[in-house]
Amino acid sequence: MEDVANILVRSIFIDNLFIAYFLGLCSYMAVSKSVKVAVGLGLTVTFTLGISASVCHLLGQYLLGRGTLTWLSKDLEGIDLTPLSLIFFWAVVILVVKVAEMLQERYLPALHALLKKFVPLTAVSCAILGGTLFMQEQALQTLPEVAALGFGSGLGWLLTVVSLAAIRERITYSDIPKPLQGLGITFIVAGLMGIAFLFFIKIRL
Repeated sequence: MEDVANILVRSIFIDNLFIAYFLGLCSYMAVSKSVKVAVGLGLTVTFTLGISASVCHLLGQYLLGRGTLTWLSKDLEGIDLTPLSLIFFWAVVILVVKVAEMLQERYLPALHALLKKFVPLTAVSCAILGGTLFMQEQALQTLPEVAALGFGSGLGWLLTVVSLAAIRERITYSDIPKPLQGLGITFIVAGLMGIAFLFFIKIRL
């Protein structure tokens, strides 16, 4: 249980997808203009990452790895479908995003109307796919560990995008030099946020 908690905390604060790996930068710039949109999409990303990473882990355990097909037949012991992981993982991400969109449309119509043009972007977000591939790279063995990584990565994405959106809403009323208005000041703020997150790495050390 301690390992699961460590993975969750690390994925939120230390191995943050945006701060540590600069993944999902395009969607950050697109949705961080409004806190409401950032919160809604951040929750969608958290759901998508948590479910996708868990499903991809099960695929790796029972379908994609060498010898994982022995539950079907002993003759399939030598088959290794690992090179197809990227294709399978992306298919899972697209499916989960579609499910999330359908659930929003059915049960949260107001949220769906707000995020309608942004949710499909998560299907091709490098942050989503990156989170699932990190699960494979770190060779996590149990489903709770993988779920902690997935949901933690999503919560880390939510934390940073909402923080950036809140700052951007505030600085719209500030006297920003004209050459820095728009994306210029946004990149500066994002860089300062990255420096701030170094505090958590210092604590780990």
